[in-house]
Amino acid sequence: MPCSEKRARLLLLRGRARIHRVTPFCIRIVDRYAEDSGFQPLRLKIDPGSKITGVALTRETGSGSQALLCLFEIVHRGRQISEALTQRSGFRKRRRSANLRYRAPRFNNRRKPEVWIAPSLQHRVDTTLAQVQRLCRCSPVSELSMELVRFDTQLLQNPEISGVEYQQGELQGYELREYLLEKWGRKCAYCDAANAPLTIDHIEARSKSGSNRVTNLTLACIPCNQKKGRKDIRAFVKDPVRLARILKDAKQSLRDAAAVNITRNALLESLRQTGLAVETGTGGRTKWNRSRFGIPKSHALDAACVGILEGLSGWKRPTLQIRCSGRGAYKRTRLNKHGFPRGFLLKEKQAHGFQTGDRVRATVPAGRKAGVHVGRVAIRASGSFNIQTPTGMVQGISYRHCALIQRADGYGYAFIPFNCAKTAQSLPDLKDGVSLRG
Repeated sequence: MPCSEKRARLLLLRGRARIHRVTPFCIRIVDRYAEDSGFQPLRLKIDPGSKITGVALTRETGSGSQALLCLFEIVHRGRQISEALTQRSGFRKRRRSANLRYRAPRFNNRRKPEVWIAPSLQHRVDTTLAQVQRLCRCSPVSELSMELVRFDTQLLQNPEISGVEYQQGELQGYELREYLLEKWGRKCAYCDAANAPLTIDHIEARSKSGSNRVTNLTLACIPCNQKKGRKDIRAFVKDPVRLARILKDAKQSLRDAAAVNITRNALLESLRQTGLAVETGTGGRTKWNRSRFGIPKSHALDAACVGILEGLSGWKRPTLQIRCSGRGAYKRTRLNKHGFPRGFLLKEKQAHGFQTGDRVRATVPAGRKAGVHVGRVAIRASGSFNIQTPTGMVQGISYRHCALIQRADGYGYAFIPFNCAKTAQSLPDLKDGVSLRG
């Protein structure tokens, strides 16, 4: 049963409990059995998102009110998975064409299950379910709540759309290339070249999450297309008038809305298979609850406001950010941008009793790096480790100064203070940073 920091500290000092896990911090009572203790039913609330999923643990206080106990934010890495699969596909294509050109094609032999979700999207469902199961193992969760929201992507683009307009897209009566030629006056959007072969160019490059929507496409001559490459449009186009004209019709990508639409039902079905009662809520009710109680907007606090709620107390608390960092890679060769090897990794996972991703405390007695450094370690065979802390990277720490805190579990942890919770997305990358605060 969750308790206050003071009570946990007293139980540890008196020898009545021992530490079970450091992050999230969990202790076990050693002087009595679970059946001798009284538990209060808890509710776990989830606000699914494309990049960040909010999770809140609450307790019923009577008459529909709830007390907030813990806040979590799960930072997904779906984009990294998509990029890794694209790179692997390119390597395989090159290998087949260069070395196995006479082998019979096998791409038609692959079969997918009836309900198939792309790996980058399935990752969001799996990581959310894994954290739910972890919290259910260490706390008496009896009910689940989930925000089941569906985005109308066409309504997001055109708030006045209605009726048959849903069936008549922007390209009605046109082919894509002819539409772009009419839209851009049959000239290059970057240099106004008219009597030259024109190619279709992405305003936001595909390698930077740019979509294939017609609003993200323009026309460019071959020299401008090659010169722009994957550069940002704002850095490539120096003329502010021309830049404003190009960006006038460029709309925000609907990738995140589509990801939530695809994974919503899969996540709901996975939660129902846990055997717990699942309550679903709408995005409108979540917003109404948040504005009614004067709660600032963040992913974790949105999760606390999901479902039917008459009151919420104790919501001014820090948030534990759980960032998916993975358990490493199978490949032992580092490649440069051209695909050639530039370095080799260790064949063994461990060195001097540590492995990359472990949380360690390094106590350096003297020198320029004297002090205590707590963070995620990156090992080397020489024994000179790097430690990623919330304040930055500390390099060249000997393994003799390191003490293990927690083994790598594929996640990075960091605490976000309450006053910074609503700006969590603008914080620096803390995937390797950890904190013992809390």
